[in-house]
Amino acid sequence: MINFRKSALASAVIAVSLGLTGCGGSDSKKDPVTPVNQAPTDIQISASSITEDTLGVAIGALTASDDATSGHTFTVSDARFEIVDGELKVKDSLAFNFEEATEVAVDVTVTDAGGLTFTKTITLTVSDIEAENGVNVYEFNTKLDGFSGSSVSYSGQTARHALSAELKHYMGLMTVEYIETNNIMAADVRANLNALWSDYAAVVDSPISHLGDDLSSYKQKTFFDISESDKKLSGKIAGNDPSKMYKEWHVAGNFKGWSNFGEQASTPEGLVFHYFDLFIAQIEKVNAGEALVDANGVAISKAFITPEGLDLVQLVQKHTLGALMFSQGTDDYLGEGLASDNKVADKGTKTYTALEHQFDEGFGYFGAARNYLEYSDSEIAKKGGRENFQGKNDINIDGVIDLTSEFVWGNSSNAAKRDLGAEEATDFTAQAMTHFIAGRKMISDNVGKNVAEFSADDKAQFDNHVFQAALAWEKAIAATVVHYINDVIADIENIEDGEYTSAEFADYAKHWGEMKGFALNFQFSPFSPFANHELNPKKDMVGEAKFVEVHTLFGDKPVLGSAEEFETYEAALKEARAIIADAYDFSEANAENW
Repeated sequence: MINFRKSALASAVIAVSLGLTGCGGSDSKKDPVTPVNQAPTDIQISASSITEDTLGVAIGALTASDDATSGHTFTVSDARFEIVDGELKVKDSLAFNFEEATEVAVDVTVTDAGGLTFTKTITLTVSDIEAENGVNVYEFNTKLDGFSGSSVSYSGQTARHALSAELKHYMGLMTVEYIETNNIMAADVRANLNALWSDYAAVVDSPISHLGDDLSSYKQKTFFDISESDKKLSGKIAGNDPSKMYKEWHVAGNFKGWSNFGEQASTPEGLVFHYFDLFIAQIEKVNAGEALVDANGVAISKAFITPEGLDLVQLVQKHTLGALMFSQGTDDYLGEGLASDNKVADKGTKTYTALEHQFDEGFGYFGAARNYLEYSDSEIAKKGGRENFQGKNDINIDGVIDLTSEFVWGNSSNAAKRDLGAEEATDFTAQAMTHFIAGRKMISDNVGKNVAEFSADDKAQFDNHVFQAALAWEKAIAATVVHYINDVIADIENIEDGEYTSAEFADYAKHWGEMKGFALNFQFSPFSPFANHELNPKKDMVGEAKFVEVHTLFGDKPVLGSAEEFETYEAALKEARAIIADAYDFSEANAENW
């Protein structure tokens, strides 16, 4: 009985599998059923945390729930991310910052082999990394036997940042009203300019007035408090400090980008002195009771703006940031300076080696606070965020701001501004700072060994950190030039008909001065795409000829003329913008919208 039932069951199974009819008499067969592809129904990621302050960090592997187990491709809608070998990661040029955002939602789409898709919003958390010396803070303890304490030192660079800011502040006071109300005389202004530029002894005990009237919240209140030794600006501008320079800046024709130096030498410092001459001439006119007007007869209320539209405050400061800070930082300290000794105490008494000090001085000219990565871009740029991080932060909680370590200076501030204003994400702040820290860590970890003695792999890694830090610094400058090109183009709409106000003319002059002044910077770095130097990988694609072309398109003053002349100039500015965007691989969206 049991055997019969098994046999009957087997026959039934066979009948069904062969497609037999219920009457059992037909051998006809049905067409085989083709499986229908089903769209994926879910996406999983193996990890969902983004480690902050890490360029190009990998996040997690992506998988899909689907009727097929292979043949899936993934895409991501957010341009800050990419997918490499099935893994979601941040693009190599970007890092996330916990202080900027604690989480991010990103749409990921999976497509199966049959072309069917499924999209899911994945929420990623940004992990907060505690401030740690040598990891995300630019601070290193000495590795020298018999010494203790920090091995980081660059007070001279901070002193020059402060002098440059003081010079800008002083010149910026000189409105016509201020000169007349306070009986300011041109000879006194000339003396003060010369003191701030080239006579440190004359200003060393002066209060750092650009910080405000109340200096109680600052550790350093005078220039002497920053540095006791002679830190005059004139001593370090390109050409005056010829050591380690890739060009002889005093040789006629080597300094490019400006043609009219008046009675001054055609050198980087000669241009500063020419700007001073123009400034004094304006003040002399005010002293003589002469009204200041531009070429169209519109009143000029600020004596630092010439009738031709040169904003001398901006031109002096931006040129100094390049011909001194950027030149010294990249061409000197991050150039030949890296051949310095890394085995013994510098001068026999310092807590650092000569190499450590050279690298620190290069970093000092970038101007970042030691805990720069702990700031959001908004905080660096002083445009929002925590109140105690607005361009400065008391890291050691001693109640005062140390200008050498807890204050954001110069181009490091502009880097954040451009990151904030990017249409397509950039991260000049993280690129520069992470490479500065990583490069300095390699030096610290190898005290007792010079760079020339590094292994081939370590030397290549170290060189890359140096190059990437310098390039990110320069990209921030270049993006700022693009930003001001766009401002000048916008300003033209306000003044091209000849009917404009004194304030509109001042804006035009200011933006043009910032554009031109910053653009002069590029020539001072051997790493620059505009440099004819072996350290520039784009030497044969961009090079010095393109730098000259950019400045030919800019000219030596803003255009003031007919509608046709303005139209021609606007086209020239856009052409210069395209050259810069190509040199630094800026996207079209950023170039047009910064």
